[in-house]
Amino acid sequence: MAMNHDTENGVTILTIDGNLDAEGTQAMEEKVVALLEGGETKLLFDFTGLDYINSSGLRVLVLAYQRLKKTSGSVAICGVKDYIQEVFEVSGYDRIFPLYGARADALAGM
Repeated sequence: MAMNHDTENGVTILTIDGNLDAEGTQAMEEKVVALLEGGETKLLFDFTGLDYINSSGLRVLVLAYQRLKKTSGSVAICGVKDYIQEVFEVSGYDRIFPLYGARADALAGM
């Protein structure tokens, strides 16, 4: 798994590539917590290059959502592949997280 972050139009974008398995989830959680503790209020997960996400990865998304909701922040996800979107739909997470096809659409929607 590879992970990068940058900021665009006041939104912190966390790009995740590869497989978000147990090891990757721990690294992502540490990064998300650090960003939130650093005062970030808008977080966009770019999953264009994500090939797999496990339940622990979904849990980290919920953690971000819960923390940002308390501070009137926002979280969104873009670039989700069809088979990963099915995971979001089956789990009901598509009703929690705004899902966008493209990064530009997500930035405009945040």
